[in-house]
Amino acid sequence: MSTIRKTVEIPHLGGSSIGCTFGKPYDPTRPTLVLINSYTTSAELYRPQFADPALGSAANLLALEPYGHGRTRASYQHFTYWDSAIANLQALTALGIREAFVMGTSQGGWVAARMALFAPDVVKGLILLGTSMDFESPRSRELGCWDGDEFCTPVIDALADPVGQDWVVPEKFVDDTFDAAMGGLSAGERDFWLAHYRENYAGEAGRHRLRVSTVNLRDRDGLYGRLDEVRSPVLWLHGTADQVYSVANAQEEIRMFTSSPEARCEVIADGQHFLSASKPAEVDSAAIEFLKRWA
Repeated sequence: MSTIRKTVEIPHLGGSSIGCTFGKPYDPTRPTLVLINSYTTSAELYRPQFADPALGSAANLLALEPYGHGRTRASYQHFTYWDSAIANLQALTALGIREAFVMGTSQGGWVAARMALFAPDVVKGLILLGTSMDFESPRSRELGCWDGDEFCTPVIDALADPVGQDWVVPEKFVDDTFDAAMGGLSAGERDFWLAHYRENYAGEAGRHRLRVSTVNLRDRDGLYGRLDEVRSPVLWLHGTADQVYSVANAQEEIRMFTSSPEARCEVIADGQHFLSASKPAEVDSAAIEFLKRWA
């Protein structure tokens, strides 16, 4: 993909460098669509979106990598999704971007919603992909969502001890992640992501970032008591093949955005959990229409 990559320095968490990827030079006459990636991926998750000329013409595309992911680094060694929301807003300020729409996949949806709560004058709309606004609750499992404790706890335990500088992410971790999120990968995509993970999560620093990211996933707080304070329009896209969070959960939770001028859920047939990667044409088309309606 042809992109512009940089880091932006912000003061949060003792000083941070936030990984930023633009689709093309920033154009202030167009709306900005911020892209927030899913658990353990990076801006590379949105390669299909950066490659789409129609979406690139409709908006400035800007991927911001959360703490623990991609090129983002902080002075402090612990962080939460609230921290990533604050960091993203500070990055927008540093970049001179006064308002934006925000698209988030899975954990990116949690960060996007938190951004909207912190800065309703900045966040003009939310596009949520394959996400959940709940914590890892019994209620969510009753609605067909995964057991996040079952996935995360063995990873957290396995990453508990310090490692040498030659440590790299095990192949099994990458395979398990993409089996759940994409129903598996082609050989070429698997090679790409394995190499990318081993670049992002290497040595003792990589082990620690990966472990804290997994703790955040498992132990996060839910947003049910706060969703009625989101005042931007919300478009929730959810795939029928999502193995992590169910369509039934999405259809129930979209009704909790009671202060939004519009909150609707669209179901995409055969879409996987990483929806923007598995069904890019459908996601991009829906995003363009949403931007046209609300920009």
